[in-house]
Amino acid sequence: MARKASLSGFPEWLPQERLVEQHVLDSLRRTFELHGFSSIETRAVETVEQLLRKGDIDKEVYGLHRLQADEEGAKAEDKLALHFDLTVPFARYVVENAGHLAFPFRRYQIQKVWRGERPQEGRAREFTQADIDVVGDGELPFRYDVELALVIVEALGALPIPEFKLRVNNRKLAEGFYRGIGLEDTAGVLRSIDKLEKVGPQKVAELLQQELGATAEQAEAALKLASIRSEDTSFAQEVRALGVSNDLLDEGLAELEQVIGEASHRAPGRVLADLSIARGLDYYTGTVYETVLVGHEQLGSICSGGRYDALAAKGNRKFPGVGLSIGVTRLVMRILSQEFASASRHVPTAVLVTLADDGSWSQAQDIAAQLRGRGISVEVAAKAEKFGKQIKYADRRGIPFVWFSTDEDGNLNHEVKDIRSGEQVAADPKTWTPPAEDLIPQITSAP
Repeated sequence: MARKASLSGFPEWLPQERLVEQHVLDSLRRTFELHGFSSIETRAVETVEQLLRKGDIDKEVYGLHRLQADEEGAKAEDKLALHFDLTVPFARYVVENAGHLAFPFRRYQIQKVWRGERPQEGRAREFTQADIDVVGDGELPFRYDVELALVIVEALGALPIPEFKLRVNNRKLAEGFYRGIGLEDTAGVLRSIDKLEKVGPQKVAELLQQELGATAEQAEAALKLASIRSEDTSFAQEVRALGVSNDLLDEGLAELEQVIGEASHRAPGRVLADLSIARGLDYYTGTVYETVLVGHEQLGSICSGGRYDALAAKGNRKFPGVGLSIGVTRLVMRILSQEFASASRHVPTAVLVTLADDGSWSQAQDIAAQLRGRGISVEVAAKAEKFGKQIKYADRRGIPFVWFSTDEDGNLNHEVKDIRSGEQVAADPKTWTPPAEDLIPQITSAP
């Protein structure tokens, strides 16, 4: 990136960087809509009670209040905070609008979120997420867990990023295994396993024994399960070879086999069964996903999510769902810092219409209007300076073409110059169009 944000954790892009970000967002929208997902937007704020009802993240939530407001006496359920993800607000949205939605409801949502984390590369306090979810009314067929994995692989595969791995596990599999070896605090075990990549297996074994009362043999078994990885369904044989029996384990194993079996057929090499994936948020109940860039694993997950069966409910009515969230800002930061992609120019403008004299400005606007009418981005010079200065202005802006008009005996003659090659040709404002690659800024990937 060209510079650092003046306020740590709140990135702002230069125009050429913003073009790269817009390319990423447009590509994601296109893929999501090709798969039938509808766009929604939820409000930026939720009640604190709503945000904190699932998952222990209160230290990361930004509260919201007026500077002059008297907070004393305010009810806890009335206090507001900025949303830290899009899943919890989406669950609330589904419950409130259930009577107006057709289920299963397929939505994508691209918005800013806020999280009070320590800023570092790939981790900001204000950032953009792109989510897709499918939510059912009462039930949601497991096949959607498989479909969403494939949609995300397609969406990420269209972006200017290195190779990636979508790592998939199943909470039922993990929880059933832990119960099968005698560890009943499955949520605690999952939280410890979730720290595996940060602290290593020895430290995790110590945590399991010291904090959860696991024996050395139980800790070893939990770590053996977490070490299993495969790009095909062979992981199932490895799990069964550990000799643990539990109905929930069998259910999770069968579900994960469905995801990996289809993914290995449709997206070979990009989806991996990784039984160390736990996901820290408590609302996940089945499939869980995390995605890393190959060779950039230290960046952390660029896309994550999972199945949630109880996050959204209205009385006895349940709205189970499954979804994934792409960290757009994290991705864009890495794309820019590693120069994985760049914009062909800094501005949308394709043509600068010059002025022969100050009296020709209105005439130049007529020419610009004709070009814009055909979808060509145009600027008109503000002053009738020497043509050399007007050309330098276009060059400074990164505008590839300069338009000249001269009046000969009441007839306007038009020429357009490609200032990169120096070629200048006659042109008609009613018909002239730049080459397709110059019509809009192009985002090119590094070789």
